[in-house]
Parts: sequence; structure tokens; C-alpha cells
Amino acid sequence: MLLAELILTAIGLAMDAFAVSICKGLALQKLKFRHMLLAGLYFGVFQALMPLIGYYLGSIFSGFIEKIDHWVAFVLLLWIGIRMIREGLSAKDEEADADFSVKTMLILAVATSIDALAVGISFAVLSVRIIPAVSLIGIITFVICFAGVWIGHVFGSKLNKGAEVLGGSVLILIGVKILLEHLGIFSF
Repeated sequence: MLLAELILTAIGLAMDAFAVSICKGLALQKLKFRHMLLAGLYFGVFQALMPLIGYYLGSIFSGFIEKIDHWVAFVLLLWIGIRMIREGLSAKDEEADADFSVKTMLILAVATSIDALAVGISFAVLSVRIIPAVSLIGIITFVICFAGVWIGHVFGSKLNKGAEVLGGSVLILIGVKILLEHLGIFSF
């Protein structure tokens, strides 16, 4: 996986957490540095941890699925991407909630990083170097979510739905590229 693909994957994965960060910022009466730092840390750590777990789970099974690994990566990224686009296009808005308690942030961090677990499985079948990959995912998510709280506080809720659609589209395109490369139709 090329660095550009990894960066796009990280950005795509971070979009759910970015949307939640925007909502958090929107709900705040007074923005504090601590709010931005907490969102960045919780979401960044879990977005890095979940693909690591997925990678090790995928490594266990990668020998069994070696002949169809490109299909596995494609299906996982397609599924995640479609789900994100569907959420982004839904009429249901996420409720703004200013609660930054440990319990709330843990629940949100796990909920927004489940997709990253599946991406970690695809990393295993693609033999991605996992430590640099999850480090990059965590750092990018941290920065995006840190900024997301500020953006939500300043600009409001107009951005969160578009972020999910964009992130889902990026993941689908990367999945299609992986499939086409393995089928010999497309090569970079």
C-alpha cells in the first residue's frame, strides 16, 4: 500500500470521528483546549488501536484466504464506505452533546473505530507494515478530531454529513483500486 493510499485511508477512517467531534464542538458553550485535546486523544488512540487488533486477527486467517485477499480487502472497504455514505446521506442528524466524560468518550471512540478493525483485517491480507500504518492513522485522526471540535464550535453542523460521504467515497475508491490492481486491470 502506497503512502498516499494509507493517508487517504486514514482520512477516510477519521471522518466518523470528525463528524462526532464537530457535534461535540457545536454543543459547547465555551470552547477549551482540553475539549479539543480529549477528542483528538480518544479518537486518535482508538482509530490506531482497532486496525492493530484487526491486523492481528487477519494475520491468523490470512493463510486461509491468500488467494482471495484482494476480494476480502475490496469487500471490507466497500462495506465500510457504503455504510459511511448511507449515514452521511441520512436525514437523521446526530444530537449535539457536550459531555466529555470518560464513559461517553470511550463509547464514542469505540463506536467510531469499529470500521478501523475491518480495515486492519484488510491490512493483514495486503501485508501492510502495521506499526507505521496505525501510527499514521492515529496521528491523522488526532489532528482531524482536534480541529473538528474547534470547527464545530465555530462553524456549526453544516460539515459533518459531508465528511462521512467523502470518507466513505475515499474508502470505496481505494477498495476498487486494490481489486483492479490484483486483477491486472489497473496498476500504479
